[in-house]
Amino acid sequence: MRNWIRFPHQEGKVSRQAHADLPEEAPYEREAGRSGFFGPATHFHHRHPPTAWTNWDGPLRPRAFDLNRLSLCKSSPFDAPLVLHNPCCQYRIWQCEGAMPHLVRNADGDDLLFVHQGQGALFCDYGHLTVHEGDYLVIPRGTQWRLEPERTMTLLLIEATQDSYQLPDKGVLGPHAIFDPMMLDVPEINPEFLAQQDEREWRVQVKKQNALSWITYPFNPLDALGWHGDLSVVRINWRDIRPVASHRYHLPPSAHSTFVAARFVVCTFVPRPIESDPGALKVPFFHNNDDFDEVIFYHQGNFFSRDNIGPGMVTFHPSGFTHGPHPKAFAAGQAHARKDTDEVAVMVDTRDPLEVGPDACQVEWVEYAQSWSQAE
Repeated sequence: MRNWIRFPHQEGKVSRQAHADLPEEAPYEREAGRSGFFGPATHFHHRHPPTAWTNWDGPLRPRAFDLNRLSLCKSSPFDAPLVLHNPCCQYRIWQCEGAMPHLVRNADGDDLLFVHQGQGALFCDYGHLTVHEGDYLVIPRGTQWRLEPERTMTLLLIEATQDSYQLPDKGVLGPHAIFDPMMLDVPEINPEFLAQQDEREWRVQVKKQNALSWITYPFNPLDALGWHGDLSVVRINWRDIRPVASHRYHLPPSAHSTFVAARFVVCTFVPRPIESDPGALKVPFFHNNDDFDEVIFYHQGNFFSRDNIGPGMVTFHPSGFTHGPHPKAFAAGQAHARKDTDEVAVMVDTRDPLEVGPDACQVEWVEYAQSWSQAE
């Protein structure tokens, strides 16, 4: 536990409650915080939007990528375009058109798969599982697996490099909030799994320290007849997530945490009621979260704090500057123009700076940094 220097203090015109009842003459609240949304923080009240810049030069900038324009079809997830990465996380997008002709095993860390489009069957050491659009799949490090799509599947892949995925601490909400662990599905040793076992030659592609090796077997190594224990592939769909909401207070993204690793967190934004209290902020607050890089993948719906961002796109806000809602979204929030959100998005916040892969640079919306002024 870190012993932060803390001294609650106020200067000038302020609201007593963060994210609510903002001063009329300074309606643009900006949060400067540490350790995500869990450390010391200060809330500034500005006359002008902190994102109302007129020009941007240099390598640090907000960035957006249209992953729909990438060539995604690869026979292996390890060949999928590397969108973003750092020593603790690899972030890829992959399209699987047909049954994988071999197995894969990641020896570098756990994988989290999010099914953006399509459906099919997962076969792995633990058995068979039918997967659909909107599913999360946590695949423990070292697991052998393959997919058999019923129709083309597009998947977001997030590797916890040299790490593992765990569930977030839900604190006073209790362990059954957001989703009950009983909602986690596991693969089955069922007729479909037994039917795929055969005596022909199979190959397993193994990734270790980002180098690929091949292991050949004279039989299908997915030949288990049973298993017992508490380590397995698990699945949950975003539709099974029951978001925390408050009609009087805009909750920070950390309230929507779904999975955590040691150096990053995965949050899921799903449809929820928008705050109804007259004084409550109704869109994400402006913030410079200087300890984390923020990445959001847009799955479906109309993301209520952004303009011109659609499904299959990714925004990347590295730490070091203030970001927040576009002007139209902020104005709509002040007018309480919407009563509910309909967005579904996957957010990753990383403690370590991310680098952009060369494939992502080819599909970048280069004017994104100016979109806060274009949205006027």
